[in-house]
Amino acid sequence: MGRLRGDTWELLCLNLPPAESLRHDGPAAAVLTQAANAAKALGDRTRLAVAAASRAGGELCVCDPAWVCERSEKLVSDHARALRGAGLVASRRDGRMVFRALTDAGRELLDVVLPAQVRR
Repeated sequence: MGRLRGDTWELLCLNLPPAESLRHDGPAAAVLTQAANAAKALGDRTRLAVAAASRAGGELCVCDPAWVCERSEKLVSDHARALRGAGLVASRRDGRMVFRALTDAGRELLDVVLPAQVRR
């Protein structure tokens, strides 16, 4: 049951066995942090556009998404680095060129946030 304290009604409605099971079996703090960081990485319009270009074009050097997104190569490189830090993009160096592509996790998250059939 509950009680009135000041102008707030306090009510404890806890079904302890399932609640304790959920608390015990839920995702670890590190998993939640990683998922939150990945979601946050796609929360920027330019990063989302870079990820979408990578989904459509596969492995790209920075000049390709920069052209597609109409942004500077430096800006796109910074955003691609943020996507890589969140585990959404992998990079590969070939001489002086760096190529980036979505990881499986990046593709899965992008497909949820921005379905492939969404067009201009």
